[in-house]
Amino acid sequence: MTGPLTTPGSTSLRPAARPSRTPSATVPASSTRRSARRRELGACGALMTPFFLLLVTVFLVPVGTAVWLSFFSDDQPGLGFGPERTVFVGLRSYTAVLTDPTFLSGLGTVVLYCLIYIPLMVIGALALALLLDSGVVRLRSWAQLGLFLPHAVPGIIAAVIWLYLYTPGLSPVIDLFAKADLTIDFLGVHTVVPSIVNIALWSNLGYNMVVFYAALQAVPREVIEASVVDGAGPVRTALQVKTPLVRSSIVMVAMFTLIFALQLFTEPMLLSQATPVINSRFSPSMYIYDAAFTRNNYGLAAAASVVLLICTIALSYGVTRWTNRTNAPEEDAR
Repeated sequence: MTGPLTTPGSTSLRPAARPSRTPSATVPASSTRRSARRRELGACGALMTPFFLLLVTVFLVPVGTAVWLSFFSDDQPGLGFGPERTVFVGLRSYTAVLTDPTFLSGLGTVVLYCLIYIPLMVIGALALALLLDSGVVRLRSWAQLGLFLPHAVPGIIAAVIWLYLYTPGLSPVIDLFAKADLTIDFLGVHTVVPSIVNIALWSNLGYNMVVFYAALQAVPREVIEASVVDGAGPVRTALQVKTPLVRSSIVMVAMFTLIFALQLFTEPMLLSQATPVINSRFSPSMYIYDAAFTRNNYGLAAAASVVLLICTIALSYGVTRWTNRTNAPEEDAR
């Protein structure tokens, strides 16, 4: 007998048949997840493609070209009567740059410029932003517009304007000081760097003030109200409550200001037309320009460009590492 063995009052000994699992319920879900993943990757690729194209075109290709050119130079064979030919010179251009006193002097000038310019820029822009955010300044929109307007002026035009104000015999400011028996040479040996700092502050202070002001607007009002309830005055609230909350913006502004300051070129290039204190190699960028377009030594100019790039990357990395180390104890305390 082939049927299941049963006894009266008992159940069948054959186990109940389990429902068979069909892939019809899982395959569509997995394929849907894969298609969604493909769409996400495709969207990310479409959005990131313009960035990578600009990165390669604007940064990687010029840097690679500069590195390549820095290892070559145009030399004349024999006694110098033959045609020039491009030869591989290795690190000779880098040695020439790093041992050139004019290039090292330009680096020192830029360091002095950064030591004066960056603190004044960050502190001044933050102070103006805190003043606008406090509500003390009336006509806030007009104040923002008036402070931001100089940034809309191109850098060359701003340098020309200040060149007019710095030139003796043309400047009404110098004439006004002369009437008060004050003689100030804005383009002298000891005043030319502060004069350049003044041009940069006038041009960029308003822009960085807007950056700080936007960051302060994102600070929760409840935190500020709590500090007022605790008895903190306006100055203490600004320094001990608002400023720490916009620390990331302060670091960002300081880093970008440092990067742009190391590329100092436009202001001293135009001011050099009015004073012999500023020579053709006043800053590293002017040294690169002089090597490439005055002396036609593209290998030397490329090597100086690479050295300046390495200095910029190293300083930016140092600022980032220092910021991360100072932020770590605060995050651990939280």
